Amino acid sequence: MPLISNRGNLMPESPIRKLVPYAEAAKKKGRKVFHLNIGQPDIETPQVAIDAIKNIKFNVVEYSHSAGIESYRKGLAAYYNKLNLNVSFEDILITTGGSEALLFAFNACLNEGDEVIIPEPFYANYNGFATTAGVKVVPVTSSIETGFSLPPIADFEKLITPKTKAILICNPGNPTGYLYSKEELETLKNIVIKHNLYLIADEVYREFCYDNQTHYSVFNLNGIEDYAIVIDSVSKRYSMCGARIGAFVSKNKKVVATAMKYAQARLSPPTFGQIAGEAALQTPKSYFDNVVAEYVQRRNIVIEGLNAIEGVKCPNPGGAFYAVAELPIDNAEEFCQWLLEEFEYNNQTVMLAPAAGFYATKGLGVKEVRVAYVLNQEALKEALVCLKKALEVYKGSSIRKNEAQLKA
Repeated sequence: MPLISNRGNLMPESPIRKLVPYAEAAKKKGRKVFHLNIGQPDIETPQVAIDAIKNIKFNVVEYSHSAGIESYRKGLAAYYNKLNLNVSFEDILITTGGSEALLFAFNACLNEGDEVIIPEPFYANYNGFATTAGVKVVPVTSSIETGFSLPPIADFEKLITPKTKAILICNPGNPTGYLYSKEELETLKNIVIKHNLYLIADEVYREFCYDNQTHYSVFNLNGIEDYAIVIDSVSKRYSMCGARIGAFVSKNKKVVATAMKYAQARLSPPTFGQIAGEAALQTPKSYFDNVVAEYVQRRNIVIEGLNAIEGVKCPNPGGAFYAVAELPIDNAEEFCQWLLEEFEYNNQTVMLAPAAGFYATKGLGVKEVRVAYVLNQEALKEALVCLKKALEVYKGSSIRKNEAQLKA
């Protein structure tokens, strides 16, 4: 039998999706599974986007321009400029999701063997994108004790080597929900300019900021035009995950021209998704006002509920719709599998994402889980009751297991 490639063997499994077979088995037993493991919102997609798809009248689904439909790029530039980001449509490449935009960034800006510094915990698929591009992830660790705030500048600088070519952040963050302040972004700006690095900012959760906090884009920073790349997506902003439309945005003309080569190699982004994405730009502000208000209520239910459970620790996130919680257990992956395989309360159970997969440093996050508060409020309340009961049962079974091992 032919061998699998080294790159294929190195490709990490998704910590978000690896427990899916256990969830499917639980459902076959008739159990209801509360999916808090994945960022698939239950928020309705804007009707204007749905209508645009329904009203398509062409007879041939043609390739678009490799950079994306020009009218969409111009509309997206207008959206950014309402946020004072000073973007031209020529600075934008439409991509197949934010995932492809990140791959374009790694391939255009880093050589095989180069290093990218990422504050951990981070979106687990960054590991996969880096592996695909032959790039080494170098983590700089943020802590649950500080609410996952940006690590000190000294922590970054001691990791910078001749191989370091970029810093990657997600703002607001997945998996922590942390929202970077303007001061923290200024710190990052100073680091990348001083060391001649790229600053890649995944800003797909831009609209979801809470407690009267404001989102600052890296494009709000002066003097960073040649260093900054923004990754964007319609997936979470408009609850259109299946559209698979993202954007690669940079004011560095050489970077855009290089990324364009990869865009040409894959021919064009999805036509139907672009049509939906362009129409979604007409989504009224009231839609986001309502969505943000809903997420704030969900966040409050989840964070208050988690911290009310004995032994659980969970910082209050400032954005996105995720939180990382530390549980009173020894191994979150074992616990999450046990939840699906063995536990039920009123014929219900909970699916969580073990957080160790969001860290690059071995041994970190083993007691932590990521919670995505993407279900309706009543479902979240039921899920928290279920989790509380599960921890009580698990703690008892762990004590019995340890006693049995000691007797043996």
